[in-house]
Amino acid sequence: MHAAVVRSFSAPPRYGTFPAPVASGDREVLVDVLAAGLHPRVRSAANGSHYTSDGTLPMVPGVDAVGRTPSGELLYFVADDGASGTMAEQAVVDRRRAVTLPPGTDPAAVAAAMNPGMSSWIALRRRVAFRPGGSVLVLGATGNAGQLAVQIAKHLGAARVVGAGRDPDRLDLLKTLGADDVVRLGTDEPDALARAAADVDVVIDYLWGRPAEQAMRALMTARADRAKALSWVQIGAVAGGDITLPSALLRAGNLTVLGSGQGSVTAAGIVAELPSLAAEITAGTFAVDAVPMPLAQVERAWSVPTAPGQRIVLTP
Repeated sequence: MHAAVVRSFSAPPRYGTFPAPVASGDREVLVDVLAAGLHPRVRSAANGSHYTSDGTLPMVPGVDAVGRTPSGELLYFVADDGASGTMAEQAVVDRRRAVTLPPGTDPAAVAAAMNPGMSSWIALRRRVAFRPGGSVLVLGATGNAGQLAVQIAKHLGAARVVGAGRDPDRLDLLKTLGADDVVRLGTDEPDALARAAADVDVVIDYLWGRPAEQAMRALMTARADRAKALSWVQIGAVAGGDITLPSALLRAGNLTVLGSGQGSVTAAGIVAELPSLAAEITAGTFAVDAVPMPLAQVERAWSVPTAPGQRIVLTP
């Protein structure tokens, strides 16, 4: 079959041939892939930097996709651990890691939104005891996942959502997506963060590194009630993989730092959330801007610039 093939971690995938996967067992089915999202998670696997990478080459990247079964059923699925990736003409689906999509669903929209949307959806539904009426700060809200996190937090009942990021144009966009306030990182923080988000209940953090250090200090210092719980959910590390965490912040306030990702949530827990999020995406609840590109142009897709909110989707 044709696929995007990674033969070196120092170069983008190239369009080529790769052995077609074979379904085995009653729970597996071979599907024709219709759309696979080019997510940051996919990029990190393709360059060998993701923490789950085992260094095996060649490989087909892609962690999820929308595909059609031989009987015509439309599925969104998450690739099984250790299985060949989804950026190919065909993929094997474990029915336990898939959800049926209704007729008329836009495969590109689902492929674009499910992976980035799952990061905050899982965090707020599985990792913290978030309740309607709570408040959320999205750190790194100007990225694709961050923009969806703003919308998802509102959808799940947040009374107040603050978005923080660097890009002023994308910050303006957040206001149309439900953000009650925005803070531009690198210019008007940490004081602005303290004013806007000192008493939030949850931080969804896609940045880590220096921005997280500064934000954590600002919020914990400015909280009116330091005994009020603050759950800091670490999801991405765009700004760096490490931070310096002063012990005083943990002693002087009710701060809980935890992660959300592969390993901190079971595969069964992730799969259990697929139907509800897929239903909201297919219903048009969230703004999704998919940019379909042919799989044959995968090298170009790896470097093509995108506008705020867009996500490239490869279509075999």
